[in-house]
Amino acid sequence: MGLIFKGFKGKGTFPRGIHPQEQKHFSADSAIEVLPAPENVLLPLLQNIGAPCESIVKPKQNVCYGEVVAESKALISASIHAPISGRVMKESVTTLPNARHVPAIPIKAEGKQLEGTDLWDDIFGGEWPKKFNGEFTPKDINKMIDDAGIVGLGGAAFPTYVKITFNRKKPVDTLLINGCECEPYLTPDYRVMLEAPEPVITGAVLAGIATGAKDIIICIEKNKPAAIDLIRKKAEGTNIKVAVLKTKYPQGSERHLIMAVLKKIVPLGSLPADVGTVVSNVGTIAAVARAVLKKKPLTHRVVTVTGGGIKNPKNLLIPIGVSYGELIEYCGGLTSNAARVLSGGPMMGFAFTDFNMPITKGTGGITLLTHEDMEKAKETNCIRCGKCVDVCPMHLIPAKLAQAAKYKNVELAEKYDILACMDSGCCGYICPAKIPLVQLIRMGKAMVQAKRKNRME
Repeated sequence: MGLIFKGFKGKGTFPRGIHPQEQKHFSADSAIEVLPAPENVLLPLLQNIGAPCESIVKPKQNVCYGEVVAESKALISASIHAPISGRVMKESVTTLPNARHVPAIPIKAEGKQLEGTDLWDDIFGGEWPKKFNGEFTPKDINKMIDDAGIVGLGGAAFPTYVKITFNRKKPVDTLLINGCECEPYLTPDYRVMLEAPEPVITGAVLAGIATGAKDIIICIEKNKPAAIDLIRKKAEGTNIKVAVLKTKYPQGSERHLIMAVLKKIVPLGSLPADVGTVVSNVGTIAAVARAVLKKKPLTHRVVTVTGGGIKNPKNLLIPIGVSYGELIEYCGGLTSNAARVLSGGPMMGFAFTDFNMPITKGTGGITLLTHEDMEKAKETNCIRCGKCVDVCPMHLIPAKLAQAAKYKNVELAEKYDILACMDSGCCGYICPAKIPLVQLIRMGKAMVQAKRKNRME
């Protein structure tokens, strides 16, 4: 590891964390397929961390592919664009996998749609230059990212223009492009690096201009050698470096990635920018390249449908707003031993049963677990072993937090810093009693946030 990681201040890893079974084999070798254009999409008005958007369209209005249908009015928000051409239907309400009920805009497809190789070329095809001689200012790039409605495609869904910006008060020296993809099962970032490396490189260069970062580093775990070799080759002629990190969970977390590569600590309550760093996902950065060079918004993303519970695991390029059920059906449907469906991966994903729910910008995958997978997760009593403490990447006491949530003790939850939990799932994975620690802690965080909101009111 020392030779592999030569040239960086960090050690290529971080303290604590876990080594779950990777389970990437289900979909890692499946090339990205373009999903056929759907008959309908449903666009939730909340698809990012922060404030929801406001609809600017009316029922029966015709919209074109890429047209703005909902605008962001707050700083932490991102506009929404039509992923198909069609007619706007009456606004409805949908439930997201995290159980939030949000307004949504239905669009019924009408007329000719962009699909197949034409859609692939529109998203990832064309020329992707590596050098720019003053064509774009930081302000130009930031505005185009904002106009495109791009959010973090690694799962956090944080509005990208807020990150990719020049700030004189908090100058950025390093831009980290996150290609770790440490969540088990999921492979959309891996396939993007293999099949569309050019826009990743171009987007990294543009983001470097926008932030003022002198150092640009693409970070990839060492279990992805093909992606490492290809990205290194495509980065030739630029100032971009590739950091090969230890395969470990949650290596892709911003705080832990910064520690692993730069040996910098991001204090609780602070952001990466506070230590001169910006972190962006590889899929996000490819969308940045498209927004700047093609003036196209975020309407599609790559999603993995994977696990022992799906007949044909795939990586799919899909329009935002298509239903989970359509993706599952396109992949051949459930196997006879399918038991649980997750939005996301097994560590941080949400279980759900409503297949009519729409895919959002932040959805990286659908994981379908089998009865055999579930048998391994039967709950017993806590034995006070402390393993959850040993692996917690945020140095918390998960068992205490879960107990506080279970008994609705908000004061105790606050005392043990429950809001510092990043929902990594390390504690639940390592727990020999298979206690649903993550779910309990999420419930506890919701209670604390509700109490603080009531205080403010």
